[in-house]
Amino acid sequence: MNTKERLQALSEFLKVHRAKLKPSDAGLLGGSRRRTPGLRREEVAAIAGVSTTWYTWLEQGREIKMSVQVLDSIATALQLNEDERQYLFMLALEQPGPTTIIDQTPTVSPALLRILDELYACPTIISDRRCNIVGWNQAAAAIFLDFAMIPLEERNLIWLLFTRKELKALAVNWREFAMGFLAMFRSYYGQYVGDNWYSEFIERISVENQDFRTFWNQSDVSSAPEVFIEFRHAKVGKLLFDLTTLQVQGRADLRCSVYTPSPGSDTDSKVKLLMSKI
Repeated sequence: MNTKERLQALSEFLKVHRAKLKPSDAGLLGGSRRRTPGLRREEVAAIAGVSTTWYTWLEQGREIKMSVQVLDSIATALQLNEDERQYLFMLALEQPGPTTIIDQTPTVSPALLRILDELYACPTIISDRRCNIVGWNQAAAAIFLDFAMIPLEERNLIWLLFTRKELKALAVNWREFAMGFLAMFRSYYGQYVGDNWYSEFIERISVENQDFRTFWNQSDVSSAPEVFIEFRHAKVGKLLFDLTTLQVQGRADLRCSVYTPSPGSDTDSKVKLLMSKI
């Protein structure tokens, strides 16, 4: 859309969400002389800490200077959810806003657990925005590691890739394998710049493994790497997979990494053989 259309959409968006809020939602007294539903412009401006004139111009769709901090205040005043907040930033600045950090362990929904079970012969791992492993199926445990036996603080894709010798021995093209996940990790690192966990983790794993720092300094970035993987499994030999990572929609920012047996290979039957022995 052009600038005029974008600012008009911003104007309509702000008006609609201001009208949705009752005074009591913002801790204000409603009074009996309100002719229209929702908050007044001056009330939103006061809550956000901006002038009524500036907010009025913003709601009218004028071309005015806007900062990330002020837009964050407007989003808070209008009680926008994360998706609405990102939409506000795209309309106002034509770029997404800083991602809100929710520091809690994500949960895997029953629907996702069902998907894991249905992907019987496709080793699948669900990870969060820090690449912590929060879900997996039996095929993944058979091919990689029994993640249930890994201490929770070490149950991280990047940590395991660079610290477990059995994973390095498993992947024939381990460098490409590791670089693909590291590029995804850097994508998260850039998205969640306000989360100190990343710098602490990078420092810790750099001490643990020198290869990590070498790879990290190459600065590759990818939100969804697709990689052809060749494994040499101790029990069944050569395994060929196509790795696809899929983002799970929702605030938890989860991602599914699915290893699909390559067409024309005997990988599918070998995975099922390993599964039968669990």
